[in-house]
Amino acid sequence: MRTRTDQVAAHDGSFDVRLWFPETGTGPGILLVQEIYGVGPYIEKVALDLAARGYVVAAPDLFWRLHPNWQGEHTPEGTAAAIELAGGFDFAQGVADCALTAAHLGELPEVAGGVGTVGFCLGGSVGYLLATRVELTAVLSFYGSAVPDSTGLMDGITAPLLLVFGGSDPYIGRDRVAVVERAAEGRPNVVMHVEEKAGHAFHNSEAPMFHHPEAAARTWEVATAFLSEHLPATLSR
Repeated sequence: MRTRTDQVAAHDGSFDVRLWFPETGTGPGILLVQEIYGVGPYIEKVALDLAARGYVVAAPDLFWRLHPNWQGEHTPEGTAAAIELAGGFDFAQGVADCALTAAHLGELPEVAGGVGTVGFCLGGSVGYLLATRVELTAVLSFYGSAVPDSTGLMDGITAPLLLVFGGSDPYIGRDRVAVVERAAEGRPNVVMHVEEKAGHAFHNSEAPMFHHPEAAARTWEVATAFLSEHLPATLSR
């Protein structure tokens, strides 16, 4: 599989964007937005899966202003370090960086058929907020903690939107998920998927303390079917 790293210019510097290309060489674009562990083994695993399905995947280094190309370990100690680093993250700057990355992705000659976004945890929040600012073909937000307090922004999202949560998430209580469910009611472009027995970051197979294999497998089937419907790729399966 062909990969490369591009540089994208922002108003105050430039940052790395890792790219993965499908076997066909071309396909729809997916902006893959990291969680607090950075663009590390888990994000790479997701990127490889999506590229194998026919997508051109771009993962920007959102922590470049804090610690360029930082990767946190999926351990209790690594998680604590990741949380500390993320405490200095500027959401507005991160959303702006993702808007620049989406524009860069859409301009690549290898990209055809639209650009969507898939984001996890921190990235789930950033991707949701991004969708209120730029036109995207599909938006998949996994357990974004900012979503329950930002349901009023849902009116500004016209793209097909999949919102994924764990019903037993200690960081996003079930009552907060219910707020999102109520906001999503009656919206034909919004799909809610809640895994009641799963907690936070349950799709992350690199983090034993979070991973829920059964919930992860079910949810990924829902997610890839959603992509196949709204952002179809030649190799989608």
